[in-house]
Amino acid sequence: MASKPKLRGILAIDEGTTGTRAAIVTEAGDIPFLSYRQLETDNPNPGIVEQSFEQLWNATLEVLREAYERSGELGITPVAVAIATQRATASLWDTATGRPFGKGMVWQDTRHSERLGQLSGLWDTKLREKTGRPAGVRSPYLWAAERLAIEPEIAAAYDRGTLMFGTVDTWLAWNLTGGRSHITSPTNVAACGGYDLDSGSYLFEWITELGLPQELLASICDDGGHDLAVLDPSILGIELPIRALIGDQHGAILGLGCFEPHQSTCIHGTGSFVDQILSGRMILGTDIPDAVTGTIGWHSGQTVHAVENFTSATGSALGWLCRQLKMFSDPAEISDFASRQTLWSEAVPRFVPALTGIRLPVIDTRVRASITGMSLATTREQIAVGMLEGIAQCVAQSVDANATAAGVRPHQIFVGGGLSQSDPLLQMQADLTGVSMLRYPNTDKATVRGASYLAGVNLFWDSLDQAALTMGRPEVFEPKLSDSLAAEYTSIWRGAVLAEQRALDEASPSKFQQSAPA
Repeated sequence: MASKPKLRGILAIDEGTTGTRAAIVTEAGDIPFLSYRQLETDNPNPGIVEQSFEQLWNATLEVLREAYERSGELGITPVAVAIATQRATASLWDTATGRPFGKGMVWQDTRHSERLGQLSGLWDTKLREKTGRPAGVRSPYLWAAERLAIEPEIAAAYDRGTLMFGTVDTWLAWNLTGGRSHITSPTNVAACGGYDLDSGSYLFEWITELGLPQELLASICDDGGHDLAVLDPSILGIELPIRALIGDQHGAILGLGCFEPHQSTCIHGTGSFVDQILSGRMILGTDIPDAVTGTIGWHSGQTVHAVENFTSATGSALGWLCRQLKMFSDPAEISDFASRQTLWSEAVPRFVPALTGIRLPVIDTRVRASITGMSLATTREQIAVGMLEGIAQCVAQSVDANATAAGVRPHQIFVGGGLSQSDPLLQMQADLTGVSMLRYPNTDKATVRGASYLAGVNLFWDSLDQAALTMGRPEVFEPKLSDSLAAEYTSIWRGAVLAEQRALDEASPSKFQQSAPA
């Protein structure tokens, strides 16, 4: 009797801001195992968000080894590694010791907003044209350059030739290859504001302006679709090709099957990111909100262009409400309470998830999170609805801003990430945007699935379209509100945020108000 052929799979890493995961993704598109470790960020002062890169590596190594061990127990043969990571989070480390110099700067960090604001007047027009985004309120390149300039230990490593700089994808690839590969991918460089969308290389003149030596920059490879590097045998005991190295949001785009122009995704993680695929390269005009950035969906031989904007604290805001304020046990309980309450009610409190400021209609790091409109009659169910509505309002604002930039409104939005499991949230998103929300099975695992799709092209599948056939059928959330009611609710919520901005302007105009993206 012939033995049953062994199933093949990809070991996929999803290294996010609040957690690291490793999964087995089979050639049938199944995800039979996923390992997870929670991560911590530090916020020592307003505007500063840091993370230990040693913790990132240790957690990644643990979950990867667990996934590899489990693959053997399940009779699955791993044939490649796929890596998706949080973007624009960076570190400096010493190649002689393998250890980072202190903690890395997280993408939510805004400590350099004043300096970048000073540069914006001279640079924003060119940056918008070349990179798709203005100077912004954070830059890994400026952060690294300033540390190099003021910290003797880092300067000494630079003089010795042992200093290395990179974002999370670079750090993981360097460790996973035993220090042989110093690489990064287009989706990660684009998020840092240093990617020339026309040439597909660094915008060196901008990075030089920020003070970072060019020799510290990692080599830009494709996001995937072929062998990029080789896993060192000391990691798992075998060599495997690394065939995808992509930003986490972009991995999720692929994992939701969003391949066509004008399709859109909404990925809920630490923040909520809304991306819309474009039919080609476009330069955003000055009438487009600064929070909307030109970027790429992915690059594998050729570039797929996109526009993006996001709310930086949504999933993390609910986590904060649960962990620090103890209002609910976890975000799943918030969704459960909301499902017991009528979604659209005047009694629902208003929640603005602005723990790190707002991004639309203009970026303003002064605005803070708030819950208003409560009375002695307010229930936990109503509070839960208000929390989710605040996120849905932010998503609706992002969808509107992207549609303005693209010149066309999406007719479907593919949703993913942990909070995409919340039925009340997705219904409110559909109601406020007037756009159908599509939730495929396992959308909370969209990032590992998408990174694996890219890695598996020419291994398991002939194309991304063929890979997406493994996704199954989506659950669809159709709008239930009339256009007039949706417009009324969004107008009230956005008006309240604008009123707070006006009050801040009148009380003490701040140099930290920004008109450039974080």
